[in-house]
Amino acid sequence: MPVLILTARDRWSEKVAGFDAGADDYLTKPFYTEELLARLRALLRRSAGHASATIELGDLRLDTRAGRASVNGEPVKLTALEYRVLSYLMHHQGRIVPRTELVEHIYDQDFDRDSNTIEVFIGRLRRKVGAGRILTERGLGYRLVDPRSDVALG
Repeated sequence: MPVLILTARDRWSEKVAGFDAGADDYLTKPFYTEELLARLRALLRRSAGHASATIELGDLRLDTRAGRASVNGEPVKLTALEYRVLSYLMHHQGRIVPRTELVEHIYDQDFDRDSNTIEVFIGRLRRKVGAGRILTERGLGYRLVDPRSDVALG
């Protein structure tokens, strides 16, 4: 689990103490939201074993820096929420991602969790990136796989 310390304490000795205590990154106030988001994306990439801004699964590519997806080099037009769902699945490729985890990742806390919008986004993504890439694991969630592979990951 990556740890980002977000604090008003900006002395170098406090930063060193934070890193020595196990933090992966340290950000002091005041900060720009864009910097916080970029640091969080970098932490997530590193924790998932993705040091670069590009995540690939077969011919599906996600450029997290540019916020773009492509299949076989062809750009795929995605809405902001479709991109967030795909990005989350790409960061967790091969493992089953429960529907509730997707809901928590892409929506605010006051979202109606009984809504079927996740299923709608999954359906749209299947049409845009290929139906065989996103598997439904009944009662468990969704799993992103490379459809060209003989063996499903995870």
